[in-house]
Amino acid sequence: MSRERVYLYDTTLRDGAQTTGVDFSLEDKRLVAAMLDRLGVDYVEGGYPGANPLDTAFFQEKRTSRARFSAFGMTKRAGRSAANDPGVAALLEARADAICFVAKSWDYQVTVALEADLEENLAGIRESVAAAKARGFEVMLDCEHFFDGYRANPDYALACARAAYGAGARWVVLCDTNGGTLPHEVEAIVAAVAGHVPGSHLGIHAHDDTGCAVANSLAAVRAGARQIQGTLNGLGERCGNANLVSLIPTLKLKGEYAERYDIGVTDEALASLTQVSRALDEILNRAPNRHAPYVGASAFATKAGIHASAVLKDPRTYEHVPPESVGNARQVLVSDQAGRSNLIAGLERVGIHLGKDDARVGRLLSAVKEKEAQGYAYEGADASFFLLAKRELGEVPEFFDVERFSVNVERRHNALGELVTVAEAIVKVRVGDEVLISAAEGNGPVNALDLALRKDLGKYQRFIAGLELVDYKVRIFQGGSDAVTRVLIEFGDETGDRWCTVGVSANIIDASFQALTDSIVYKLLRSEAHAV
Repeated sequence: MSRERVYLYDTTLRDGAQTTGVDFSLEDKRLVAAMLDRLGVDYVEGGYPGANPLDTAFFQEKRTSRARFSAFGMTKRAGRSAANDPGVAALLEARADAICFVAKSWDYQVTVALEADLEENLAGIRESVAAAKARGFEVMLDCEHFFDGYRANPDYALACARAAYGAGARWVVLCDTNGGTLPHEVEAIVAAVAGHVPGSHLGIHAHDDTGCAVANSLAAVRAGARQIQGTLNGLGERCGNANLVSLIPTLKLKGEYAERYDIGVTDEALASLTQVSRALDEILNRAPNRHAPYVGASAFATKAGIHASAVLKDPRTYEHVPPESVGNARQVLVSDQAGRSNLIAGLERVGIHLGKDDARVGRLLSAVKEKEAQGYAYEGADASFFLLAKRELGEVPEFFDVERFSVNVERRHNALGELVTVAEAIVKVRVGDEVLISAAEGNGPVNALDLALRKDLGKYQRFIAGLELVDYKVRIFQGGSDAVTRVLIEFGDETGDRWCTVGVSANIIDASFQALTDSIVYKLLRSEAHAV
């Protein structure tokens, strides 16, 4: 029996950006879009062009190669045509494949929040959808507050859905905007709507205010909806959105769904899910949720005792899916084998191939665990993980040796009488028999160190000429006056490649310098530079 296709629409970069404490930079958005593209979601919503300069800049070019790149915005405002609405114009000018409009579908919201006429709201839906479709975009409408609206006035809520579908919308998405609807209600309402708009054109957008967003999304699929909107790690306003990191493996691995439905995420991509989830947290400088379903560090952890004994005999006694299917690892605290398969998968990801019986795997696993105990985390720092493995394997030559460095930060008045803070760094490096001393000023100690370190590396200078520090993040993960600092640095080069390195120390400058030197060594190794 052929399986029906369910489409995944990710709104991490728009709805997820409304999470308290989450702020994406332009580079962050580029990284996340590429990560989602590799994962296999069908749509990546990049943001709201025209609403802010960052999102407008992000839509200056298409950011995905496989997934459809989607722009989000409101339908035309009351009292003007779609052709003369600046918000609609910004959407039509975006470098996107699809446009997702949002419109009220609860009569109360239309009359109270928008202070608009009900018929005018319907006209705005029809005209906006038609305008985008005429320009060649795939069009969808998020029916905001749909479930509350349906309970209050089903005729008007259905009229909004029919208006979008009749005007040519590919998807009519039913939104539980306030997040208060329960699964049995979602299933009944979606089934009723499917009598007016085909289920193959219906989507679900669920918020998690009752903790039911994932369950509500699955209920909508059972009732006929064939698109799910959600975010990585459940990011979103208030309590968040439906968590795609939970939905994807459920759709792939649970019989009722896996046998009936197909999604765009392959088995190979599913095995990267844990890494994707944790990499997003690293980008956002957040601590991963250890207890997250499927991907949390504790999701497959068992303490010593009767549970551990059973797991050692047969993992199925306490595991609902194999941890490696989602890229996670079993942790049985009495076993020295914990994490072995996860390590091998991580090595494969960075291009290092070792058999599971290779004696070096155990040695490398011990090295990784020791580093992690010190505070290192490699989910978002593949370049440092690559170097750690290569060093343990004896495959990293000594390109250069930093004999010492110093940084001075001074607050002073400049020639214009302005009070400024200037950082100066001095680095002494030995390259073979040559000793090189470089100094540089920067707008901060890390910037000054970076400039000084890369100012003169002798014979290796030509390999690092195109390096650029792209992003810098700091996390204090142990409190107190002796807090340990983790620094994550992203570099790019002239080829367009990007990589991340990590440094850990009680001293933020030392942690930063570790990450800086790792980035340079990684570049030299990848460039096949020869050691002195």
